[in-house]
Amino acid sequence: MSMAPTFTPTLAPPQRDPADVAPADSYHPADPVWVYRDGWRAGIIEAASPRAVTVTYRPGAHRGTGVDTFTAPYVTARSIEDPALDRRERTQFGRPATRNGLPLRDSAA
Repeated sequence: MSMAPTFTPTLAPPQRDPADVAPADSYHPADPVWVYRDGWRAGIIEAASPRAVTVTYRPGAHRGTGVDTFTAPYVTARSIEDPALDRRERTQFGRPATRNGLPLRDSAA
């Protein structure tokens, strides 16, 4: 399997090599990803299961976000920062987001 691309992917999900598709349950909450929805969009994993992932993503060029569920071929790791999504401390419903009672922080913290 390849490393996270340092660019926006160009292949649509049906064109991807199955060997390059990570299983849905290999992703974890707060992982930065690309999701395919009318083109590749920056997103953040919210939850993962063996069959699919739930992602908060930017559906367009504006700062708004959407939440949707994607199967593995429609998701790939992302290493390019997205200032609207990749904040040091993410918030949920106006308060700091937590996992196991601890604030979510990116891996650079």
